[in-house]
Amino acid sequence: MEGFRIPVGTWVAEGIDWIRDNLRGVLDVIAFLARWMVESLTDVLLAAPIAGVIVVAALLGWLVRSWQLALGTAVSFVFVLAMGQWVTTMQTLALVLVATAIAVAIGIPVGIWSARNPRVRSVVKPVLDFMQTMPALVYLIPAIVFFSIGVVPGLVATVIFALPPGVRFAELGIRGVDSETVEAGQAFGATPGQILRGIQLPLAMPTIMAGVNQVIMLALSMAVIAGMAGADGLGKEVVQALSTVNLAKGVEAGLSVVIIAVFLDRMTAALGTPGEHPSSLLGLLARRRSAAARSAASGSSSDAREPARV
Repeated sequence: MEGFRIPVGTWVAEGIDWIRDNLRGVLDVIAFLARWMVESLTDVLLAAPIAGVIVVAALLGWLVRSWQLALGTAVSFVFVLAMGQWVTTMQTLALVLVATAIAVAIGIPVGIWSARNPRVRSVVKPVLDFMQTMPALVYLIPAIVFFSIGVVPGLVATVIFALPPGVRFAELGIRGVDSETVEAGQAFGATPGQILRGIQLPLAMPTIMAGVNQVIMLALSMAVIAGMAGADGLGKEVVQALSTVNLAKGVEAGLSVVIIAVFLDRMTAALGTPGEHPSSLLGLLARRRSAAARSAASGSSSDAREPARV
């Protein structure tokens, strides 16, 4: 057996070269769309007034969670601005948001399909295991081969790395819905599509949002690594700081990543549990609507009890 070797790496490299040479048109379309989405969102974030972006972010935090999150968001974003990392932070935020949107758009349907079809589940599960255990830096190699240096390989590698939690949590949420509730819907003649939209998805939404939260966190961690592929943003700042042993730049870029991560984490967690944050604007509006409904109901009942006058 000495000298025996299976050239798996050579086979994979030849397959990647074949895809690059024969599917160049498809790769060009993917590169154009990926670059356009990231650059367009980055331009919007950078063209908007900085104060307006901070106010909108703070209002979103207050809308879904609490005024404390709104205040913390405003202070932390001003802190990012004071460190001189505003442009790179917006570039990273745009990359993460686009990667998250693509990963969620792919992951949730695949997770639902896997939850409803055991054969699909048997195929998807080992693929997800492979994707989650493969070192993150390995994803950059074929991405760079396909799309050269820039934001596109960073986005593609980020989507691949962040995709598995979205699939797993969507499958877990759908499969975790009480079977008796589903059977009740079937007993009333609901179609599978109606059961999915009206029963399974609403009940599974907290679990699905937990998966979205994990997708965002993984996208943020990979977005920094994507700086090695030339993607603009905080990742490139960290890579430059590492290559020049610039502690100050590395700390500032790292703190900016932490601030964005905390903001997105709190936002998605609040969206997954909307009824648990009474201090949010949505909670305040819900309480006012319920109070108005109770007042109207009590008024109508008192009018019904009042005897008619002759």
